[in-house]
Amino acid sequence: MAFPQVRMRRLRQSEPLRALVRETALAPGDLIYPLFLCPGEGVRRPVSSMPGVFNLSVDEAVREAEEAAALGLGGLLLFGLPESKDVTGSGAWEENGIVQQGLRALKSSAAANKLVLIADVCLCEYTSHGHCGVVVRNGESFAVDNDPSVALLARTAVSLARAGADVVAPSDMMDGRVGAIRQALDEASCLNTPILSYASKFASAFYGPFREAADSAPQFGDRKTYQMDSANRREALREIELDIEEGADMILIKPAMPYLDVIHAARERFGLALGAYQVSGEYSMLHAAFEKGWLDGDRAMMESLVSIRRAGADFIVTYFAKDAARLLR
Repeated sequence: MAFPQVRMRRLRQSEPLRALVRETALAPGDLIYPLFLCPGEGVRRPVSSMPGVFNLSVDEAVREAEEAAALGLGGLLLFGLPESKDVTGSGAWEENGIVQQGLRALKSSAAANKLVLIADVCLCEYTSHGHCGVVVRNGESFAVDNDPSVALLARTAVSLARAGADVVAPSDMMDGRVGAIRQALDEASCLNTPILSYASKFASAFYGPFREAADSAPQFGDRKTYQMDSANRREALREIELDIEEGADMILIKPAMPYLDVIHAARERFGLALGAYQVSGEYSMLHAAFEKGWLDGDRAMMESLVSIRRAGADFIVTYFAKDAARLLR
């Protein structure tokens, strides 16, 4: 059959009809909200490059969590800004580290049973040099030493799990870290703590605002020797496959918008729960257009999130989580 018998516009005549045949659904429970925890009390420090995002003391983070729970969000992704840094990033695994403090407080809050608490596992926020592992210098050159870094990441994951993390999420892109973390968690009697692996994390230009928020910019060099080349989709799928073999329970692709093809390819190939991180640069870029009046804020925000879901993500880490949830409720 052809026109005029087939008229595709018949199913677009009203919002109830469009909603009835809509192929991709987005709900507040699909959204994960990142929080940046910092020392102090009553601290709510704006991140200049990310409108509406703050560095939060633990008490303020608890208030944010309660609001997130009331909005029906799926969970929180926690990052930490320690009081001091060193070359090994020891604040990442301290028993009284900033994220460990936050996890204990959040577990005692009214929001605890309504949110999944995901703890980022990386060293970049805690190292004085800003890299994601142990750095070896040789004159003007440097390298991030994989295997010693993996040992520290495993130690960090155990510390976070013991402090109350529901999920640990290694974001460093060291080789073999998922297997080492799984072994360390099991040996520490944290057998039921899932690993959400940043399985394909690209060396992206879209991380800039995050590095302000987390105070994690490299003090020298870049991260291209351990984060992925943005041109490589087949390699991304191999990274995901290896992490699954090592024991990852869920996988995360980061960034989202420039890598929708990777999200789709991963969804077609793997059966695990799959998330995508709509990163700081994506958020800030859209906000800049909103502030200029170049884009309708609510419509562009929701369209960007639906595109990530349509590509195949089961859940989305996004700084828009609260704003989107308010529109979805």
